[in-house]
Amino acid sequence: MTARLKLIALDADDLAVISAHVQDARVNVADIIWRQGEKRLVIGMNRLDWEQTLEGETSPRRLIAALRFDRVLSCKSRNIDMVAPEARLELVGIEFHADDAPSGSAVLLFSHGGALRLDVECLECELTDLGTDDLGTSELGEDGESSVMDAQGRSP
Repeated sequence: MTARLKLIALDADDLAVISAHVQDARVNVADIIWRQGEKRLVIGMNRLDWEQTLEGETSPRRLIAALRFDRVLSCKSRNIDMVAPEARLELVGIEFHADDAPSGSAVLLFSHGGALRLDVECLECELTDLGTDDLGTSELGEDGESSVMDAQGRSP
């Protein structure tokens, strides 16, 4: 197994690296946690283990991971039904648009036109792997049960 990944982004270049690691990650709407009072957004996800390819592995594997943004002033969504916790999204990538340095907006782009826009005081983002998806929960059943752990590493 590859070592658990832990990446921190403090600028647009750093965020581009995190974006590459979360490309095609699966996210349930229930696993998007906006903590307005703490100025924090946490997203639980099942991300593809892109690093295993570098090790010569041929069968794809998913990892349970958490993506955290701090110093978030506002969180807005487009084409995402935030009141449908069973809805599933696929993360396409993350962009950062600087306003008046160091503030700006981090935009999380999802398939089918979904997006989250985070207005931030400054960019502080962390991606942390929580473990392998050994139970195969990244493949959701027809009942739409949750596929990832929450921000504290518990199954929903």
